Amino acid sequence: MAETRGDDLKVVVGERNFVPHRELFESLLPASVDTSWHAAFDEAALVADLADADVYVGGRVTPAMARAGSGLRLVLTGGAGTDKVSFGDLAANTEVANTFHHEDSIAEYIAAAVVTVRRGLLGQDAALRQGLWASAVYRDGVEQPRTLRGAMIGYVGFGHIGRRTADLMGAFGARACAVTGSGRVADDTGLEWYGDTTDLDRLMDESDVVVVSAPLTASTTGMIDAGHLRRLGPVGVLVNVGRGPLVVEQDLYESLRDGLVGGAALDVWYRYPTGSDRADPSGLPFGELPNVLMTPHISGVTRDTFVGRVRDITDNISRLHSGREVLRVVAPS
Repeated sequence: MAETRGDDLKVVVGERNFVPHRELFESLLPASVDTSWHAAFDEAALVADLADADVYVGGRVTPAMARAGSGLRLVLTGGAGTDKVSFGDLAANTEVANTFHHEDSIAEYIAAAVVTVRRGLLGQDAALRQGLWASAVYRDGVEQPRTLRGAMIGYVGFGHIGRRTADLMGAFGARACAVTGSGRVADDTGLEWYGDTTDLDRLMDESDVVVVSAPLTASTTGMIDAGHLRRLGPVGVLVNVGRGPLVVEQDLYESLRDGLVGGAALDVWYRYPTGSDRADPSGLPFGELPNVLMTPHISGVTRDTFVGRVRDITDNISRLHSGREVLRVVAPS
């Protein structure tokens, strides 16, 4: 059930990851702001609550929610992505703004995931639980794994996440290249080269590890397919922390199953829970593959991430309240 405080500007918070930080959140708002909290996503409850709301905080805005919130002045997504916001159903004067603060957390996840998959730790863990020592020291035919020194990390998308990850991976001695939608980067962070998405084949050919963090749009959906995955090759590793549909689902599964790609760390998926914590992340049996690290979209979910986001979001609410410019406003893709 929603809980409220105060009066004047009404803010509905529909993102459960902010609930642990409610005290901080409310302490940073003007005293007259009314906050209504939802501990879980319940579309019907949110539709009812948005009828008189001025601000909504949450990454998912369904068509029904957008239409119900006809008086919304501002939607704060609570994260970077806007692909779950029904822009077309929002009132014409509703602004949408995002926030970041996840780059350190996601870079840390990527580094851990790359080492885990590239060094075969998943298989070694599973084998040792059965008493089998899957090491070149004890078993014939087991390859000695590679470190990241001198490895090429290819970044598909090079925004906050890519730049921070390149910094971190550089400490391992890894090299870097990138492709972006515009063919430009704000800070090359030691990139050996960068280009636009017409250079994606080259990136897949030259990379030992590919990190996908591009935004999901109509033009990027399915941008990595079977042909690209073949170029990455049987010792290559794919890490997807962007959105699942950036990579063609069937092509990814078959490439991993058939050993055309060495392994993958997948934190983003093709199906998500609705109303509970249970859902198959794909219609394909990725869970049966021994060369895949599967995580439930948690790469950026840390306390550090959400404390930073609370500060950004409450600053934007205060800006709206006092008539100042709202920051990080985004347009529909």
